[in-house]
Amino acid sequence: MEQVTLTEATLLPAAGMADAGQWKLMVWRFRRHRLAVVSLGIVVLLYLVAIFAEFLAPYGPDLTRPQYTYAPPQGISFVDHAADGALSWNPHAAGYDITVDQEAMRRTFTPNPDKIMPLGFFVRGEPYKLWGLFSADLHLIGPTKSGEVVYLLGSDRLGRDVLSRLIYGTRISMSIGLVGVVISLALGLFLGGISGFYGGIIDSLIQRLIEVVSAMPTIPLWMGLAAAIPLTWGPIEVYFTVTAIVSLLGWTSLAREVRGRFFSLRGEDFVTAARFDGVGEMRIIFRHMLPSMTSHVLAMVTLAVPAMIIAETSLSFLGIGLKPPVVSWGVLLQDAQNLRAISSAPWLLLWPALAVMVAVLSFNFLGDGLRDAADPYGD
Repeated sequence: MEQVTLTEATLLPAAGMADAGQWKLMVWRFRRHRLAVVSLGIVVLLYLVAIFAEFLAPYGPDLTRPQYTYAPPQGISFVDHAADGALSWNPHAAGYDITVDQEAMRRTFTPNPDKIMPLGFFVRGEPYKLWGLFSADLHLIGPTKSGEVVYLLGSDRLGRDVLSRLIYGTRISMSIGLVGVVISLALGLFLGGISGFYGGIIDSLIQRLIEVVSAMPTIPLWMGLAAAIPLTWGPIEVYFTVTAIVSLLGWTSLAREVRGRFFSLRGEDFVTAARFDGVGEMRIIFRHMLPSMTSHVLAMVTLAVPAMIIAETSLSFLGIGLKPPVVSWGVLLQDAQNLRAISSAPWLLLWPALAVMVAVLSFNFLGDGLRDAADPYGD
């Protein structure tokens, strides 16, 4: 039988966990969930893209070039192959050969690797206002020669750059998930906390309300509420209204989770001791009970964000959510509703759908990792 030697390095983690706090234990468990750690990196990257959209996008989201309607994605290379086989650093994209079909009245774009379009990093381009405050014209990547255009992910029916619109759409779609979750979190914590703490008739009334809201069909209810938005409202009013609509059905599951946790916590010794000490009910709830379930609430919130993103995408795709000139992933998917767009420019469907899938899967894996890490009975 092989003898196991316990070295100091082996004992250190166990010794450290013996007196570690809740958050430190949660971090240790979370780091063991590699898929969740990778997902956290992707989520952080998506929000960085949303924050610095103006700098990262090669062009503005509404810059049109009708002569490049449905231009396909251009290949990008970072090195050149010399005649002697040597490699040199030279970021560039392949240009187009453009032919016009006189019968169909349609342009055909054929990538030509012999047409080199040099690209550069931190190049000067279209001016913008970062966060609406600071004027700048520096872009992460773009053509080095003025007058040249490059479509790394293709263009749409108006010749707008899909990559730039996808980057700007990240800001709306990712932020609407956070804002919607904040509203759902406030409703879920308040109603679920009251239901679980007081019980009795209050608990029964709140639970019946949750059952009624949960029984409502989601899409028809969203469509009915969105149809009530006045057409004269501006993009900001529509944005916050759609966020509120998305949040109306997102708080019920969180309220049930909070209610169950409050039911289990209200009989604990520390709650009883606080009552005997004369502590008020609101202080018991917010100072003693809620902090003890912060990690669980964090995990539940993380799992709720992708539902908000999908809801906004669905509403905007159906044309009853956000509308142009607002740019979101759902608005981008509207361009892929007709058959010609899908057959002529499949990238109009591919890239926004891929962005939604990556964001939703990342949040789901991150939420799973946080939920496992917050489990007090986890190994």
